[in-house]
Amino acid sequence: MGIAYAQQGTTPEGGPASILPVLLPSVVIFAVFYFLMIRPQQKKQQEQKDMLANLKTGDQIVTTGGLYGTIVKFGEDNRVKVRIAENVTVEIARGAITEKPGATTEAAKTKSD
Repeated sequence: MGIAYAQQGTTPEGGPASILPVLLPSVVIFAVFYFLMIRPQQKKQQEQKDMLANLKTGDQIVTTGGLYGTIVKFGEDNRVKVRIAENVTVEIARGAITEKPGATTEAAKTKSD
């Protein structure tokens, strides 16, 4: 009789409200991942895209390989000619530019020289 009673399929009181404790941890974990990992990465990608779109001739840049240079000319197919030393010009992909060093970096260079 005990087994038959257990198989009757009686539902606990409160039906739809009982799903909240099951979904709440999943929602909280997703929110934490979004605000700590996904959103900052999207913001960084947007800043990188904006920086690449606003490049102009004469800007100081740093490449993914760590080369510092000055933009000399923009070519076709997202290519950029960069002067890395006197009489040395290289052609790189626009996507290989990682950053534009700020005024603080230039000020630090002049103080150390």
